[in-house]
Amino acid sequence: MKKYLKITLLVIIAIILVGTFVFLYQKSKPKVIVYETLAAEVTDLEKTTVATGKVEPRDEILIKPQISGIVDEVFKEAGQSVKKGEVIAKVKVIPELGQLNSAESRVRLAEINAKQAETDFTRIKKLYEDQLISREDYEKGEVAVKQAREENQTAKDNLEIIKEGITKNSASFSSTMIRSTIDGLILDVPVKAGNSVIMSNTFNDGTTIATVANMNDLIFRGNIDETEVGRIHEGMPIKLTIGALQ
Repeated sequence: MKKYLKITLLVIIAIILVGTFVFLYQKSKPKVIVYETLAAEVTDLEKTTVATGKVEPRDEILIKPQISGIVDEVFKEAGQSVKKGEVIAKVKVIPELGQLNSAESRVRLAEINAKQAETDFTRIKKLYEDQLISREDYEKGEVAVKQAREENQTAKDNLEIIKEGITKNSASFSSTMIRSTIDGLILDVPVKAGNSVIMSNTFNDGTTIATVANMNDLIFRGNIDETEVGRIHEGMPIKLTIGALQ
């Protein structure tokens, strides 16, 4: 029994040695390299340059108020489409006390002058009807009363503008209504109801109510290595890959 066990063990060892030898021999043999052959032809060589950047609108329009005041309402938000002339927000005018007092004083004075002109014209009209004054004097009185009425209305309109930023007769052209100047997409609305805003002037750029852009006119803005600048030119086609859409 022991004799058979020894023989079996020797056979197993021999098989392992032979297998190891065969494996090492096969591994040491050089691999056969197969080359793909193609027919020679004339073609173009293409060198690719990679530039990273972002796609953005060519122009972004900053919508700013024509008057200073407090944002009363905001009708649009970022991501919404807007048409030219469409209202984005409404601004409430906060009148300056000195201007308000001066405008109210002009209204009172204009009303006094208008009443006096009406009284004078009533008297002139009666005298003209009684043929006691000339046609010329009558027409002068008529012009004076019309002028007084106009000055009174102008003073009232000025007071209304100082208080509300608008008159009833020009509501559709109100500067308190902040409107988009182009068709496009609202990118940002950095203000909310209650914020103070100022109009642009020589000393201040003014408060931005919204940023609007035409999303049908986009450009790619990126950076390219200075060693590659000489290889590009205006009008060269590009292949644009947008990572977010992959």
